[in-house]
Amino acid sequence: MENKAHAMAAGIFVLVVSALLAALAVWLTRDQGERHLYEISTQETVSGLQPQAAVRYRGVDVGKVVFIGFDPAAKGNILLRLAVDSEAPMTQATVAKLGYQGVTGLAFIQLDDGGQPAPALVPDDAHPPRIPLKDGLFGTLLNQGTAIMEKVGEVTTRMNQLMNDDNQKRLATALDNIGQAAAGVNQLATRLDGTTRQRLDPALVALQEMAGETTKTMRSMGASADSVAKTSAEVGKTAQRLNEKDGPIDRLAEGTEALSHAADSFNAATLPRINRVTDETSRAARQLSRTVNAINDNPQSLLFGSGAASPGPGEPGFLAPGASK
Repeated sequence: MENKAHAMAAGIFVLVVSALLAALAVWLTRDQGERHLYEISTQETVSGLQPQAAVRYRGVDVGKVVFIGFDPAAKGNILLRLAVDSEAPMTQATVAKLGYQGVTGLAFIQLDDGGQPAPALVPDDAHPPRIPLKDGLFGTLLNQGTAIMEKVGEVTTRMNQLMNDDNQKRLATALDNIGQAAAGVNQLATRLDGTTRQRLDPALVALQEMAGETTKTMRSMGASADSVAKTSAEVGKTAQRLNEKDGPIDRLAEGTEALSHAADSFNAATLPRINRVTDETSRAARQLSRTVNAINDNPQSLLFGSGAASPGPGEPGFLAPGASK
């Protein structure tokens, strides 16, 4: 009897714990707040999306997927029914995308309106408003996968054409030519290196010496420039002193003016007199010259006088020179 009593107590305990767990699960999964139904009809694949999957508005949980099936109004379309909180800003610009959680592959519905102002959707649970489903990242990749594979196929075909036997031979020949050209370049570089060491290095040494001499010359020129600057300053000071009022230049100007007045007075009074004396002296010298000439021709005139003058042409007793008496 005791064993039966313990077994009954254990059974009652298991039933009570099971009931409590069921009540806790119901309490945890109960819906909070008012929700409205919205539908999505699409021809896209909804792999990874399960009932009770989350519905998020820009990353915020606003509801869940309550039904996944076929759309009776559009053959071949998948119909998704969403239960969304009444506080979610559902507008006519709202669109849905499939999102995936990490590496699990589980899908959820991502809602977004792009920030565009639009009229609000009027909820009607009897005839739920429909939201368009846009391609997500994976959907876009899948849609473009065919085009990408076609491009890859074209590139592969062109590569095969490019790498045929003839082109491979040409490429090998070109590589050989490039190798020979590289060897020639290496030889040229070696020769240039030797020429540089033999001729350019001494020139660089001479250039360094010349640079040193140039530096010394520049320093000397700098010192000369300083000396010229000092001399210029002294010349400026001297010029300033010469140009001062009652300075040497003013005194020289006054002396020049006095000398000019003296020259004018000399030209006006003294010079005419000198000219007259000179003329009289010249006449006296000419007369003296004639007297000396006459004495030279007739010295006895100093004792006997000059006598009577010889008759001239047309006068009585005139005889032409060379005529006989």
